[in-house]
Amino acid sequence: MGRSPQFPLMPSDPDGLVSSSQHWQQINEWLTKHQEFWRPVPFREPNPEWCLHYPELAREVARLSNDQCRQLADNSEDLAVLAGKHLPSLRQYSHLVDMPDLTSSEAGIRQATLPETKAKDMPGRKRLQAGAFAATTAPLVHPVLDWCCGKGHLARTLVSVGGKPALGYEWDDQLVSDGNRLADHYQDPVAIQQQDVMAGDLQLPAGVHGVALHACGDLHRHLILQGAEAGLPRLSLSPCCYHLGRCLDKNQVYRPLSSRAGQSVPALTLFRNDIRLAVQETVTAPVRVREQNRIMSQWRLGFDSLQRHLRGVDQYLPLPSYPPAQIHEGFRVFCHWASLKMGLTLPADVNFDEWLLAGARRLQSVRRHELIRHLFRRPLELWLALDYVIFLEEQGYRVRYGQFCERSLTPRNLMIDAVLVPENKKTGVRQE
Repeated sequence: MGRSPQFPLMPSDPDGLVSSSQHWQQINEWLTKHQEFWRPVPFREPNPEWCLHYPELAREVARLSNDQCRQLADNSEDLAVLAGKHLPSLRQYSHLVDMPDLTSSEAGIRQATLPETKAKDMPGRKRLQAGAFAATTAPLVHPVLDWCCGKGHLARTLVSVGGKPALGYEWDDQLVSDGNRLADHYQDPVAIQQQDVMAGDLQLPAGVHGVALHACGDLHRHLILQGAEAGLPRLSLSPCCYHLGRCLDKNQVYRPLSSRAGQSVPALTLFRNDIRLAVQETVTAPVRVREQNRIMSQWRLGFDSLQRHLRGVDQYLPLPSYPPAQIHEGFRVFCHWASLKMGLTLPADVNFDEWLLAGARRLQSVRRHELIRHLFRRPLELWLALDYVIFLEEQGYRVRYGQFCERSLTPRNLMIDAVLVPENKKTGVRQE
């Protein structure tokens, strides 16, 4: 799954170790070089331009069977080797995404995971994620502040391992009430209070260890900014949904937190849809959900082909979400719904079977083109996470980063674990 050194091994470093800034720079240069593969969205562009520039690669992915597509979608390293036959620079993928393995031993994870008898209202996968997170952050030295804690499942997991009391911040009153009831029932030293963590007047308690497991977008960014400003002794977080919130500047371009990341080379210009790509992996989706997604993708592509034909304009038209409860009504009903949303009038003689088949053909093509695009998901996520790492280092933290659990448990398995070195503490942290 990875290695144990603090920094990942990179091919250009003869000593085998690079700084977080160097790691970010190498990913930044690689992503910049290959923008034509990951910026176009195959769902919207039936024939991405890279297919013209690299016809042998296009033919290679077009020949893949459905089983091969599924296997490669779950194994980006093998996909990079396959694509690297036609574009050797793609072989760097495995080196670029290689990072430390922070996971504890299986015995340590089992010990840190709440037993099912104490995990009331806690989904099994979340219970295991919290256990892996807790095992990776052990030992705990400071009282815990669980950021955007929900019912406090992570806090209750951490106090069972470290014995330190925990405070939870949660915006939803009902979750606060439910979480405190659970803590009282199991006699856990956890107190959850109603708090908008984005409030401008928020004052963090001194000396706490800020933790966040899959807080989305601005929520985890605010923990980093507020925690560094307050000089919290330790911050441990697993980011999620980087594209959510006020992460863009007035030109709708992503704003990195670090001032150092783009000094030696220009930073990528990322828009919200680019950032969204980093979290599109769905290895944990149930079979039922995957099948529903397949049907809806085929329908949308079938209607997209139909509307391009009717309008005589080769342009994608975005559609709102379709109610899942209506999926049983079939493709014909979907097309009438979509045409109403788009202000189109369907002719009486539309052959819906023909356009449904066109959608199936498009989906086959899209999935093969998306394989190549999805090769850039993890590097994009690392680009974003390493910016956080560099920012925290700039504020005087010693930071380790890596994977805290297996990808099969959650594709959002990156952890940033930062410990403040008091003599290195900076002042004047930028606020969003």
